[in-house]
Amino acid sequence: MDIVETLKKAGIIPVIVIEDAAKAVPLARALVKGGLPVLEVTFRTAAAAESIAAIKAEVPEAVVGAGTLLTPEMVKAAVAAGAAFGVAPGFDPVVVEAAKEAGLPFVPGIATASELSQALTAGSKMVKFFPAEAAGGVKMIKNLLGAFRFTGVTFMPTGGINLSNVSDYLAVPEIVCCGGTWIVPKDAMAAGDWAAITKLAADAANLVSGR
Repeated sequence: MDIVETLKKAGIIPVIVIEDAAKAVPLARALVKGGLPVLEVTFRTAAAAESIAAIKAEVPEAVVGAGTLLTPEMVKAAVAAGAAFGVAPGFDPVVVEAAKEAGLPFVPGIATASELSQALTAGSKMVKFFPAEAAGGVKMIKNLLGAFRFTGVTFMPTGGINLSNVSDYLAVPEIVCCGGTWIVPKDAMAAGDWAAITKLAADAANLVSGR
């Protein structure tokens, strides 16, 4: 699987925080039903690895990755759980190397030209721009591309992106996809309101369909 092409086709990646692994499978099914089959389950909770494993086993039409990978140990746990790709909020060459050694497609985070330069030197061709809106949004990405476009780098911005501004990001050719937390609101997740989440996913997917 070419993970960059998979992410590009998806366009919008739900960024998910799962506290209860029992909710992972119905959540994944709701998102897939809404038209967003590529998911990022963040390692911000103890339920992350179990949730990824459950989704991989029971929702084969979903492509599930692991987010917030901050250490080599987290990378190993993500791989063991069956994650298809990994994402980090920042750039750490040790974590990038651990992902490379594990054979895990990995998207490190950057927010500055210096971090982007280091990520490229480490062999990364796709980076997460985080926190996107706080770090300058589309304007900042375009400025970075002014200096780095020749490298072929592509972006996965996340942070402050929502239904009202995601189209601005997706209009930039070098932006492969956007990560968003708005698709899985905490209250809907807590209540198990899968219909509401499917609707939010469908609204997002509709934006991507005309891309």
